[in-house]
Amino acid sequence: MASDITTASANGRESVSLNGEPVVKRPRESAQQQQLSSLRVPKEPQNKVTVVLGAQWGDEGKGKVVDLLAMDADIVCRCQGGNNAGHTVVVDSVEYDFHLLPSGVLNKKALSFIGNGVVIHLPGLFEEAEKNLLKGKGLQGWEDRLKISDRAHIVFNFHQAVDGIQEQQRQQQEGKNLGTTKKGIGPAYSSKAARNGLRICDLVSDIKAFEDKFRMLAKHFLTMYPNLNIDIDSELAQLKGFTERLRPLVTDGVYFMHKALTGPSKKILVEGANAALLDIDFGTYPFVTSSNCTVGGVCTGLGVPPSYVGRVYGVVKAYTTRVGVGAFPTEQDNETGALLQSRGREVGVTTGRRRRCGWLDLILVRYAHMVNGFSAIALTKLDILDTLSEIKVGVSYKVDGESLPSFPANMDVLTRVSVEYETLPGWCCSTEAARSFEELPSQAQSYVRFIENFLQVPVKWVGVGKSRESMIKLF
Repeated sequence: MASDITTASANGRESVSLNGEPVVKRPRESAQQQQLSSLRVPKEPQNKVTVVLGAQWGDEGKGKVVDLLAMDADIVCRCQGGNNAGHTVVVDSVEYDFHLLPSGVLNKKALSFIGNGVVIHLPGLFEEAEKNLLKGKGLQGWEDRLKISDRAHIVFNFHQAVDGIQEQQRQQQEGKNLGTTKKGIGPAYSSKAARNGLRICDLVSDIKAFEDKFRMLAKHFLTMYPNLNIDIDSELAQLKGFTERLRPLVTDGVYFMHKALTGPSKKILVEGANAALLDIDFGTYPFVTSSNCTVGGVCTGLGVPPSYVGRVYGVVKAYTTRVGVGAFPTEQDNETGALLQSRGREVGVTTGRRRRCGWLDLILVRYAHMVNGFSAIALTKLDILDTLSEIKVGVSYKVDGESLPSFPANMDVLTRVSVEYETLPGWCCSTEAARSFEELPSQAQSYVRFIENFLQVPVKWVGVGKSRESMIKLF
């Protein structure tokens, strides 16, 4: 019986395989083919970005978490928003307020980067730097360690004026406004979407072409708002005055991030502005900001491929606050809310407005986790709860007696929800001196564990004070 085992013939006849088919001999791979083969093997990114995002309506204390992580970062980035955001950082008893500058600019060994997704009001940027220079030594040499994407859009003074007019019109027409900061952010993003906006690259390249486009854009807004007061020549002169100071800071943002991600080992940190419930797509629309302040904004606002996004940390205040108008299910418009406002010094960094205060809303935070996929949580301002004998936590929503499976998109529905609370015992003593989790009162530890169990996300830090030293690390 003939065998089907492969045979190697010395007289040049084809070898036969087990099934009788001729064996196809593969030539040895060339160097080029070997290189192509290696390209087909997925490579793990050399460097990944670590992201810090707000998980509520903003004002969670992101600046403190960023400051903590920025101490050993090589690059700290802003990816969206404008000077409507506000971060307070306390270093060596000096309180710095940042709006456009990344909080990491205080690290003199790190580069700070303002990405293409940010809208930049140039007078505001330089004024912010000057004010913080007067407070302490932390910002010295900031221009040597700041880079700005050439693709970032510019907020003009008339954008800010339009913002105020639009808010006034909403109040007159509907009896309610959006509670914007009037920093021109919405109108600037509108110009960007309408494709008549101007970018940093326009200002630092051909100034004559920039001037023509600027005049055209100003006239566009004057047509829409005849009562708008624009001094075109004065603003152009101001912008031209910034040009030489700005030019050394400007870089090709895409190439900058590509080199950072694919080059030698680097720690790259991204700080989000605003927060998940203010996101233009996922927030409590229309009472939102005009950019994506969830994790997707990191990719579009910096030019970072999704595979290069590493750990995503959500910052959660131990209670809930909100600035301006809009639904707020766990708001406490009573003595408890007043206590939280007073003890937490809940006043907006950017606007100076008092923040509305209420119990921690875990339905809201869980929703933010669904969108962002938090690796871990930073729980801030736990010490503000120190004097309460009992603490409530929102754990579910009901409308007309029916439980809602998730956070509703429709704000008319959100205004009608009733919140079901879990009541936990308070600890009625100061936590400010604690520097480890074990040093916290047992009730405070239980509060943290309750949050972890509900969200199924670990708490990595607990904040019990204003300084970076007050951030207790759990793991």
